[in-house]
Amino acid sequence: MEPIEANNSIIYFDHNGYAALNSYIGNGNFSKIFILVDENTHTHCLAHFMSKLAADITIEVIEIEAGEIHKTIETCSGVWQSLSELDADRKSLMINVGGGVVTDLGGFVACTFKRGINYINVPTTLLSMVDASVGGKTGVDLGHLKNQIGVISSPDIIIIDTQYLVTLPNNQMKSGLAEMLKHGLISDFNYWNKFNDLSNLKLDDLEGLIYESVLIKKGVVDQDPYEDNLRKTLNFGHTLGHAIESYFLSNSKKPDLLHGEAIAIGMVLASYISVQLTKFPEKDANHIKTILKNFYGHVNISEEEYATIMDLLKYDKKNAHGNINFVLLEAIGKPKIDCIVPDNIIIEAFKYYAT
Repeated sequence: MEPIEANNSIIYFDHNGYAALNSYIGNGNFSKIFILVDENTHTHCLAHFMSKLAADITIEVIEIEAGEIHKTIETCSGVWQSLSELDADRKSLMINVGGGVVTDLGGFVACTFKRGINYINVPTTLLSMVDASVGGKTGVDLGHLKNQIGVISSPDIIIIDTQYLVTLPNNQMKSGLAEMLKHGLISDFNYWNKFNDLSNLKLDDLEGLIYESVLIKKGVVDQDPYEDNLRKTLNFGHTLGHAIESYFLSNSKKPDLLHGEAIAIGMVLASYISVQLTKFPEKDANHIKTILKNFYGHVNISEEEYATIMDLLKYDKKNAHGNINFVLLEAIGKPKIDCIVPDNIIIEAFKYYAT
């Protein structure tokens, strides 16, 4: 597959990425290479990556704890401290090998260490391949509030190698698929239709679908790199989805809920709200609900929890002038941004999801 240029980055696929990486390192005059991993990618992905790397300079590996709960400024402080102790300088190169937590946090660390060092992302989860790989968003959570601290800055190179996907558990694959489904709903009816039978998807099918998903996100980001307008459409399902994710993260009595699982719920809720406010066809909303609930299962959210989740909406990054702004659909492939939604409609949407 041909490389994709996006936001001052070049996205390479499979073995082509490593050839480009080794050439980049050979020509870069870097002082040291720092590879950031978490516990999981250290165990399952680092050996494969190292077998592809040809670099005649010092390489240091820095490991962080795995999971969204560790996507914090405290973890950043630990990585900054490690870089300092290992004599990193302005000519150091950072390579982030991992899922969205590693690439988001690692990108933020690289952007801010000594006012910025070069970095490369090697996403190892389906979610990070189709979402975190494009757009240059870096950063961390603030407590249980998602992505409150960060900057927009693109890595020089991104390598998407589907070989890493064989290491993923099923729930992580499903989490990534949610973002691909979103790309179809906001931009391309034909692409959305390719996911009508999610249970029969094979890894070979995914390679082409990942490429299409990256192209969809690139097309949006290229037109609106700083999320002033069109890029907001990428948040379809995320306004309530992030609030649900934050609520589950902060509540020890709730089961673990991955990002994509929360976004799947958010897309069902946003589809219902779209029926009520933007004349989105009810049959399409019902179809979306059927596909997503059949694939992701049902998550119990009681009526007593609605108000707490809704209170978290005020922290959504799309908010402006005190308004909570939703992305809704007028049709599949036709999103509408900056929609104000009354509380009673949000409550109706939760009840629609529950049935």
